[in-house]
Amino acid sequence: MDTQLQSQRLVRENGQFSGTGGVSEQNQHQGFIPAFMDKLSGDIVLSRFRNGMLAPVHTLDGLPECWVTARDVSGRVTEIKSSVISGFFRLGRFFTREEAAALVRI
Repeated sequence: MDTQLQSQRLVRENGQFSGTGGVSEQNQHQGFIPAFMDKLSGDIVLSRFRNGMLAPVHTLDGLPECWVTARDVSGRVTEIKSSVISGFFRLGRFFTREEAAALVRI
């Protein structure tokens, strides 16, 4: 899967949850932070830019190396484990996009 397709996955999810608390723009005011979770291990990481800084949206380039299955020649993530999902971190726990959307009423 190439970077464009991975990014399309995030774009598709943002479209699916557009106008709800399932996207960063609609839930940040309530303390939700973009994050990812590996469903197999239960490990959670906050979304980060390639340089390690926290990202205000979901981005793949800051994921742990063990979640990355391929990179392009410039080092950008081109494929991640299928068990990794996007969601949000708040109050010490991970929320799926569905859960965040249900909690945040626009």
